[in-house]
Amino acid sequence: MSLRFDVDAVVLDIEGTTSATGFVVDVLYPYSRARFGELLTRRADEPEVARAVAQVRELTGEHTADAAAVEKTLGTWLDEDRKATPLKTLQGIIWSEGFARGDLVSHFYDDVVPALRAWRAAGLRLYVYSSGSVAAQRAWFSSTPEGDLLPLVAGLYDTENAGPKQEPESYRRIAESAGLAPGRLLFLSDRPGELDAARAAGWHTVGVRRPGEPYYEQGVGDHAQAGTFDEISVNTSGSTA
Repeated sequence: MSLRFDVDAVVLDIEGTTSATGFVVDVLYPYSRARFGELLTRRADEPEVARAVAQVRELTGEHTADAAAVEKTLGTWLDEDRKATPLKTLQGIIWSEGFARGDLVSHFYDDVVPALRAWRAAGLRLYVYSSGSVAAQRAWFSSTPEGDLLPLVAGLYDTENAGPKQEPESYRRIAESAGLAPGRLLFLSDRPGELDAARAAGWHTVGVRRPGEPYYEQGVGDHAQAGTFDEISVNTSGSTA
């Protein structure tokens, strides 16, 4: 049974929705962990690195923490899968470079890319809202087995430019930034708390439930749910998608 929505844009979560959480945890996390030390020492004066380090110190209350202490904190946050903005910023720097070098190629579920191309061709706008940094999102979508998918995407949002993913105000910011009424936006995510926040901001929501993903057994509460993007049909102005 197909879920049908009359909207102008779809906003995509990544982990567990477009892509396997296991790939992020098993491939990307170790890749960044192995490179934090060098980033924090050799490139400490780079503005983006320095700003992230300052944020780590602020969040931990350790205002004089050296590179080794910051690296330890980042490792702890990785183990906890914390969605801390400075962690995501530093990961994004490392991952972007890894994708650019060809060390990394992103993962998408088989049903995702055909759906995104079809929706975009039908005139729908596509956005990404992930806890991963905008830099990481840009690298992720530009370095895929299907080639560069970034031209499909109208905008990228993270916890820094939009806010925490479980707060309705973050979704209001995205709607305002996109210039769209909340009721013209559809959010796809596997996390109930994020879906609740989007709905509270007036958005349409679909919980994506894929076997093997961390939130599969928990379910998506009372939100509409889909196992693949094939089960979602979207119409926009002049569209027959």
